[in-house]
Amino acid sequence: MMADRSGVKYPSYLNLFEDGTLEKRAKELKEIYTNCTLCPRDCRVDRTRKQLGKCRATSTLKISSAFPHFGEERPLVGQKGSGTIFLSHCGLRCLYCQNHTISMDGEGIEVSDERAAEAMLKLQKMGCHNINWVTPTHYLPSLINGLKLAIPMGLKLPIVYNTSGYERPEILRKLDGIVDIYLPDFKYWDPEMAGKYSSEAYSYPHYARLAFKEMFRQVGDLEADGRGVARRGLMVRHLVLPNRVAGTREVLKFIAEELSRTTYINIMRQYRPEYRAREFKEINRRLTGAEYAEALGWAKEFGLSNLDR
Repeated sequence: MMADRSGVKYPSYLNLFEDGTLEKRAKELKEIYTNCTLCPRDCRVDRTRKQLGKCRATSTLKISSAFPHFGEERPLVGQKGSGTIFLSHCGLRCLYCQNHTISMDGEGIEVSDERAAEAMLKLQKMGCHNINWVTPTHYLPSLINGLKLAIPMGLKLPIVYNTSGYERPEILRKLDGIVDIYLPDFKYWDPEMAGKYSSEAYSYPHYARLAFKEMFRQVGDLEADGRGVARRGLMVRHLVLPNRVAGTREVLKFIAEELSRTTYINIMRQYRPEYRAREFKEINRRLTGAEYAEALGWAKEFGLSNLDR
């Protein structure tokens, strides 16, 4: 555990734990399970009674895997890896998802909040630099409660909120002071593309823009320690899709003009047709070198200087 010169503890959730704010927010979030509005789908089902919304998840936390991951961005991986906890199910439901057995089929094991706390502590004991919640939105109440339980047992790693970007700003505000590192993917600029390829999520671009601004307000640009390991801040991912489906130019322009030209960005080129992608001619191929070079050119055009390499 560390503190700055003002005595504020790091990770930031330790401060909220001590003054009781974390427990209050955990209770508030748990109540949302009974009329679920955690994501912009706004399903309003009672997940405590196993009513299923778009994400297909109940109120019982379901984990696919938890392990030190070395395939994340370098500031997250460091020497000992990012402590990733892959959550089952997903509210966005992209039709080209590479992890569709987890996100669509719900592959995983149901666990209690106490077991989730134990998983975080185990990753810390293994030397991981952070706790990386992958696709956490629909299980946020359970995760925050698990975090609250893990702190008295010694948890002191920063939380990485690894999300699709399809977030409600009012829910993100409940994470202010809890999450130190946001890792969202800005997937689409065009509502029509979002609706077509992510299960009618036409509102995705609207909510993503609001969410990115809220995340940046909370944590700002990425800060790293002396070893280059992420300590706090916003890290953006953008998966370039074939035939400009993702609206990459507009996404990068937004980041440069509405957030910061020094925003850490990983412009990803690893798209490949998975799951139902072969049903759609536009995205039924890998990205070309020319398409990726075009994306990098746009980043340069808008003065974005902190690109993942």
